[in-house]
Amino acid sequence: MKLDGLRVIDLSRFLPGPMLTQFMADHGAEVIKIESVDEGEPTRAVGEIRDGISVFFANTSRGKKSLALDLKQPAGREALMRLAEVSDVVIEAFRPGVADRLGVGYQHISVRAPHIVYASISAFGQSGPYRDLATHDLAIEAMAGVLSLNRGRDGAPAIPGLPAADMLASMVTLSGVMMALLRRKETGRGDFIDMAMADCLLAAIPNNLDTAMARRQQPDVREARSLGGNALYAIYDTKDGDWIALGGQEMKFAVNLLTALGRPDLIDLCRLPPGKGQAPVSDFLSASFRTKTKNEWVAYFKGRDIPFAPVQTLPEMLDDPHFRQRGAVITDARGWDHIGNPIRFTDEPGRMRFEPPALGQHSQAILQMLHYSELEIAQLKKDGTVKEATPEDILRHSGLAEMAPVTCGQKEPLA
Repeated sequence: MKLDGLRVIDLSRFLPGPMLTQFMADHGAEVIKIESVDEGEPTRAVGEIRDGISVFFANTSRGKKSLALDLKQPAGREALMRLAEVSDVVIEAFRPGVADRLGVGYQHISVRAPHIVYASISAFGQSGPYRDLATHDLAIEAMAGVLSLNRGRDGAPAIPGLPAADMLASMVTLSGVMMALLRRKETGRGDFIDMAMADCLLAAIPNNLDTAMARRQQPDVREARSLGGNALYAIYDTKDGDWIALGGQEMKFAVNLLTALGRPDLIDLCRLPPGKGQAPVSDFLSASFRTKTKNEWVAYFKGRDIPFAPVQTLPEMLDDPHFRQRGAVITDARGWDHIGNPIRFTDEPGRMRFEPPALGQHSQAILQMLHYSELEIAQLKKDGTVKEATPEDILRHSGLAEMAPVTCGQKEPLA
């Protein structure tokens, strides 16, 4: 696999860092989660619990190793330093300054491991007036202006279903880590990546910044091209109270749609700027889509060259044959659903190992790999610097261990 032989230390929690390292683990990297000795990764107890393991944790921690370590103890920091010396990447998502206060920031680790690629993910970055603000995805989207674009029909900002700041930061940081690793081949040196989630959001909205940048005017979502002002790029309700979406603004699609619906006279209005000029088209489509149910419109649009989609619920998405066939959604032998890895290679494809680690499941093995003696390990456990998983926890988490890994992009779901 592409990342075979790469060792990643993951100090992060919740979503941006763990998702990043999940993608790396699926493609062969050895990912070692450094978890607190008390509760460990918080997502172990967040949301729906399935067979004693949270869905959130299973979807961001599969195939990783867990080292439960108290970084507030000198012996815990020393163990991390030894691990960094034989690793390639460190991912952390503490609030700015926390890693340095703990003695595990880049300036500390790079002394012992100058080759390390170290990425810090934070809300607003390691510098600037907002550096020390405590916040999560929603507030970051609000501060970055993105939430102002996400408005319901009542005009009020609505909470997005996609944690955009988290996920964009995850993907952009992955890109930065890969760039740094590529450069390291030439220089032998690592680097520090200061990744701000808010910065990633700003970089992701170039198509919606036109009026703001040109004349400091907030776009009107009722008239903006990509926010609902274009009749052919909008959401419409159906006869059964459900929803469908149109997702193509090109004139060829306007011709196809309005001709099929018997209103070619409205085609020229689609050439006008988004907003009031296209209102007659929007009104016609609104009335038309209320004459059939969502499923009837799915049947109607089948085979037509028109960007149309039903608004699927999450359960509908999980059972969608397209996502199943591509391996974007996979069901394992235990009956658990998993989200597949979207990074697909023809050569050396990734392999998904479904079992998530129990807290401290690999503590003993990792310390042995770092040449700690049995006596030293016993002392670290006694002092509370290291925690080891119980046999019962390991058994519960390794219920999938006997399953063969699944190739990223596998064509058929497991039975």
